[in-house]
Amino acid sequence: MRDEEIINLYFERSERAIEETDKKYKALCSHVIRNILKDTSDVDECINDTWLGAWNSIPPAVPDVFSAFLCRIAKNQALKKYEYISAAKRNTEYQVSLSELEECVTDFQSSELRYSEKALGEFINQFLRAQKPEHRMVFIRRYWYNDSVRDICQKYHMSKTKVESMLFRVRKKLKPALEKAGYEPE
Repeated sequence: MRDEEIINLYFERSERAIEETDKKYKALCSHVIRNILKDTSDVDECINDTWLGAWNSIPPAVPDVFSAFLCRIAKNQALKKYEYISAAKRNTEYQVSLSELEECVTDFQSSELRYSEKALGEFINQFLRAQKPEHRMVFIRRYWYNDSVRDICQKYHMSKTKVESMLFRVRKKLKPALEKAGYEPE
Protein backbone atom coordinates (compact mmCIF):
# COMPACT_ATOMS: atom_id res chain seq x y z
CA MET A 1 0.00 0.00 0.00
CA ARG A 2 1.27 3.49 -0.85
CA ASP A 3 2.07 5.94 1.93
CA GLU A 4 -0.67 8.35 0.84
CA GLU A 5 -3.25 5.57 1.19
CA ILE A 6 -1.99 4.68 4.67
CA ILE A 7 -2.10 8.34 5.73
CA ASN A 8 -5.68 8.57 4.42
CA LEU A 9 -6.57 5.61 6.65
CA TYR A 10 -5.27 7.60 9.63
CA PHE A 11 -7.47 10.53 8.62
CA GLU A 12 -10.43 8.15 8.37
CA ARG A 13 -9.48 6.86 11.88
CA SER A 14 -9.40 3.33 10.52
CA GLU A 15 -7.52 0.81 12.66
CA ARG A 16 -6.30 -0.66 9.39
CA ALA A 17 -3.87 2.29 9.28
CA ILE A 18 -1.91 0.72 12.14
CA GLU A 19 -1.96 -2.70 10.47
CA GLU A 20 -0.67 -1.31 7.17
CA THR A 21 1.95 0.82 8.92
CA ASP A 22 3.13 -2.24 10.82
CA LYS A 23 3.36 -4.32 7.64
CA LYS A 24 5.30 -1.71 5.72
CA TYR A 25 7.47 -0.04 8.36
CA LYS A 26 7.95 -2.40 11.29
CA ALA A 27 11.36 -3.59 10.08
CA LEU A 28 12.67 -0.06 9.49
CA CYS A 29 11.39 1.33 12.79
CA SER A 30 12.59 -1.75 14.68
CA HIS A 31 16.05 -1.20 13.22
CA VAL A 32 16.11 2.41 14.44
CA ILE A 33 14.94 1.36 17.91
CA ARG A 34 17.19 -1.71 18.14
CA ASN A 35 20.26 0.45 17.60
CA ILE A 36 19.37 2.30 20.81
CA LEU A 37 17.73 -0.48 22.82
CA LYS A 38 18.86 -4.09 22.56
CA ASP A 39 16.14 -5.82 24.59
CA THR A 40 13.47 -7.34 22.32
CA SER A 41 10.63 -6.54 24.70
CA ASP A 42 11.77 -2.89 24.85
CA VAL A 43 11.90 -2.77 21.05
CA ASP A 44 8.38 -4.23 20.80
CA GLU A 45 7.09 -1.75 23.37
CA CYS A 46 8.62 1.16 21.46
CA ILE A 47 7.14 -0.09 18.18
CA ASN A 48 3.68 -0.07 19.76
CA ASP A 49 4.34 3.40 21.19
CA THR A 50 5.48 4.53 17.72
CA TRP A 51 2.23 3.39 16.14
CA LEU A 52 0.28 5.11 18.94
CA GLY A 53 2.34 8.27 18.37
CA ALA A 54 1.51 8.19 14.67
CA TRP A 55 -2.18 7.59 15.46
CA ASN A 56 -2.23 10.56 17.85
CA SER A 57 -0.32 12.83 15.43
CA ILE A 58 -2.26 12.12 12.23
CA PRO A 59 -4.45 14.15 11.95
CA PRO A 60 -3.61 17.01 12.21
CA ALA A 61 -0.08 16.24 10.95
CA VAL A 62 0.28 15.39 7.27
CA PRO A 63 3.74 13.83 6.89
CA ASP A 64 5.65 14.72 3.73
CA VAL A 65 7.89 11.66 4.04
CA PHE A 66 6.00 9.03 6.02
CA SER A 67 9.02 6.80 6.66
CA ALA A 68 11.03 9.72 8.12
CA PHE A 69 8.01 10.78 10.20
CA LEU A 70 7.74 7.27 11.67
CA CYS A 71 11.50 6.94 12.21
CA ARG A 72 11.52 10.22 14.14
CA ILE A 73 8.71 8.99 16.40
CA ALA A 74 10.45 5.62 16.81
CA LYS A 75 13.77 7.21 17.69
CA ASN A 76 12.14 9.58 20.20
CA GLN A 77 10.30 6.66 21.83
CA ALA A 78 13.54 4.67 22.04
CA LEU A 79 15.41 7.62 23.53
CA LYS A 80 12.70 8.08 26.18
CA LYS A 81 12.92 4.40 27.06
CA TYR A 82 16.73 4.56 27.02
CA GLU A 83 16.72 7.47 29.48
CA TYR A 84 14.37 5.52 31.72
CA ILE A 85 16.58 2.42 31.86
CA SER A 86 19.99 4.09 31.50
CA ALA A 87 20.55 4.41 35.24
CA ALA A 88 20.70 0.63 35.49
CA LYS A 89 22.10 -0.30 32.07
CA ARG A 90 24.38 1.16 29.43
CA ASN A 91 23.98 0.54 25.72
CA THR A 92 27.53 0.69 24.47
CA GLU A 93 26.85 1.32 20.75
CA TYR A 94 24.57 4.26 21.50
CA GLN A 95 27.00 5.62 24.10
CA VAL A 96 29.90 5.33 21.63
CA SER A 97 27.89 7.12 18.95
CA LEU A 98 27.08 9.97 21.34
CA SER A 99 30.63 10.29 22.58
CA GLU A 100 31.93 10.60 19.00
CA LEU A 101 29.65 13.58 18.38
CA GLU A 102 30.25 15.27 21.74
CA GLU A 103 33.42 16.96 20.50
CA CYS A 104 31.38 18.72 17.80
CA VAL A 105 27.96 19.59 19.15
CA THR A 106 27.94 19.41 22.94
CA ASP A 107 27.61 22.69 24.82
CA PHE A 108 27.40 24.94 21.78
CA GLN A 109 25.35 28.09 22.10
CA SER A 110 24.64 31.19 20.10
CA SER A 111 26.50 34.32 21.11
CA GLU A 112 23.11 35.88 21.94
CA LEU A 113 20.65 33.05 22.51
CA ARG A 114 20.96 29.35 23.06
CA TYR A 115 19.97 27.66 19.80
CA SER A 116 17.06 25.30 19.99
CA GLU A 117 17.58 21.67 19.17
CA LYS A 118 15.45 22.19 16.07
CA ALA A 119 17.66 25.01 14.81
CA LEU A 120 20.77 22.93 15.50
CA GLY A 121 19.21 19.99 13.64
CA GLU A 122 18.38 22.21 10.68
CA PHE A 123 21.92 23.58 10.63
CA ILE A 124 23.42 20.08 10.71
CA ASN A 125 21.06 18.96 7.90
CA GLN A 126 22.15 21.93 5.79
CA PHE A 127 25.80 21.14 6.58
CA LEU A 128 25.32 17.50 5.56
CA ARG A 129 23.69 18.46 2.25
CA ALA A 130 26.96 20.21 1.36
CA GLN A 131 28.98 17.02 1.96
CA LYS A 132 29.66 14.27 -0.56
CA PRO A 133 26.62 11.95 -0.76
CA GLU A 134 28.68 8.96 0.40
CA HIS A 135 29.95 10.87 3.45
CA ARG A 136 26.47 12.16 4.22
CA MET A 137 24.92 8.68 4.13
CA VAL A 138 27.63 7.19 6.34
CA PHE A 139 27.24 10.05 8.84
CA ILE A 140 23.45 9.67 8.92
CA ARG A 141 23.65 5.88 9.34
CA ARG A 142 26.03 6.33 12.25
CA TYR A 143 24.45 9.23 14.11
CA TRP A 144 20.77 9.14 13.17
CA TYR A 145 20.20 5.40 12.85
CA ASN A 146 22.99 4.61 15.34
CA ASP A 147 24.34 1.84 13.12
CA SER A 148 27.60 0.34 14.26
CA VAL A 149 30.69 0.97 12.15
CA ARG A 150 30.67 -2.73 11.29
CA ASP A 151 27.07 -2.54 10.03
CA ILE A 152 27.89 0.51 7.91
CA CYS A 153 30.90 -1.32 6.44
CA GLN A 154 28.67 -4.22 5.44
CA LYS A 155 25.87 -2.03 4.09
CA TYR A 156 28.14 0.08 1.87
CA HIS A 157 30.87 -2.51 1.20
CA MET A 158 33.60 -0.37 2.75
CA SER A 159 36.52 -1.11 5.01
CA LYS A 160 36.39 -0.17 8.67
CA THR A 161 39.25 2.27 8.14
CA LYS A 162 37.40 4.04 5.33
CA VAL A 163 34.19 4.42 7.36
CA GLU A 164 36.02 5.64 10.46
CA SER A 165 38.04 8.07 8.34
CA MET A 166 34.90 9.47 6.68
CA LEU A 167 33.21 9.96 10.04
CA PHE A 168 36.29 11.63 11.48
CA ARG A 169 36.61 14.03 8.53
CA VAL A 170 32.93 15.03 8.63
CA ARG A 171 33.06 15.60 12.41
CA LYS A 172 36.26 17.60 11.92
CA LYS A 173 34.48 19.85 9.36
CA LEU A 174 31.34 20.14 11.48
CA LYS A 175 32.94 21.78 14.51
CA PRO A 176 34.37 24.84 12.69
CA ALA A 177 31.14 25.11 10.67
CA LEU A 178 29.20 25.36 13.94
CA GLU A 179 31.59 27.99 15.25
CA LYS A 180 31.38 29.98 12.01
CA ALA A 181 27.57 29.90 12.22
CA GLY A 182 27.71 31.52 15.63
CA TYR A 183 27.75 28.50 17.87
CA GLU A 184 30.37 28.88 20.55
CA PRO A 185 31.46 26.40 23.22
CA GLU A 186 30.08 27.33 26.63
